[in-house]
Amino acid sequence: MTLAPPPPLSSSSAVRLRLVSQPAQGRMPRRIDGVWWPRSPDLASELPKLLGGLPHVWGQVTSALVDQAVWSPFPGRLLVANQVVRLRRTTARRSPSTVCLLAPGRGRWDLLVVPPDATAAEAGRLMETMATASKDSMGPGVAVR
Repeated sequence: MTLAPPPPLSSSSAVRLRLVSQPAQGRMPRRIDGVWWPRSPDLASELPKLLGGLPHVWGQVTSALVDQAVWSPFPGRLLVANQVVRLRRTTARRSPSTVCLLAPGRGRWDLLVVPPDATAAEAGRLMETMATASKDSMGPGVAVR
């Protein structure tokens, strides 16, 4: 198991994440819950920042399924904020890449992953596409972190 360093507190390291707003009553099924733009291909350093930026109502994520091709080698488990997160790999090529987060008793969340080396313009387009798609399917209200 690998211990994840605590995320730095500088604003330049803030998680780049756009989430689809959750409906007030119940949870409607959808394929994608948001978009995440990590700063590097180092999952062991990026995942703690992502988990720290998620809404508390998502609960404690205990498992993440990620596309192996996107990330540099990573361990099978990671200790994040005194919580063990099991990391699973998929070798199936997907475009775009995703990360699937599981929180027992709370649910599953799927996020598109913008490649870490994407330009700001490319990432902006992908995140705006997510905002537009969510407005079309859910109504207004996309949270940006």
